[in-house]
Amino acid sequence: MLLYYLDLAGVAVFAASGVLAARDRGLDLLGVVVVAAITAVGGGTLRDLLLNRHPIFWIADTSYLLVVVASALLTFAYARTRRPLGVTLLVADAFGLALFSLSGAQLAEAAQCPPLIVVLMGTMTGVTGGILRDVITAQVPLILRREIYATAAIAGVTAYLGMHALGMPRGWAFAAGTTVVVTLRLLAIRWGLHLPRLRKS
Repeated sequence: MLLYYLDLAGVAVFAASGVLAARDRGLDLLGVVVVAAITAVGGGTLRDLLLNRHPIFWIADTSYLLVVVASALLTFAYARTRRPLGVTLLVADAFGLALFSLSGAQLAEAAQCPPLIVVLMGTMTGVTGGILRDVITAQVPLILRREIYATAAIAGVTAYLGMHALGMPRGWAFAAGTTVVVTLRLLAIRWGLHLPRLRKS
């Protein structure tokens, strides 16, 4: 039950980040809701397809779509009356990345996937919605920039698996993994942290 509500929270946060990403793109209300929906359910849809989970989560439970629409409308109304701070989108995205990565990892665990696949599924769940959002709104996806993004998801899921394997209760391990993802993303945003890159000779 906790996983379900965390998944709904992740959907709401990612939907909000989709609205914030679309706010300066000249889209009408319907267009904004579409971007929010694709951002919110894109990663989970890919996860379900790869894990052969049918029906896909938002088809089986329309509560997800209701949360998407509600979050999109509330964020849309807020963005029309107040101008969000420049980092609002990145902070919202950090929390969405964390919640989706860890919830995706737990679903992969439930499907009895090996640890490596759990990490991959968790990361994929976390980053796919943001990639689709950025592509649709004509921005360079965060995962392709120098910032720590997918790396944060990998680190968070790995921390979750490691702590749970060492005997930490699943809920606490989930919270710890989420904290790792959010902390790494916020530090990367604040201090411009990034992985080493291949330099031209």
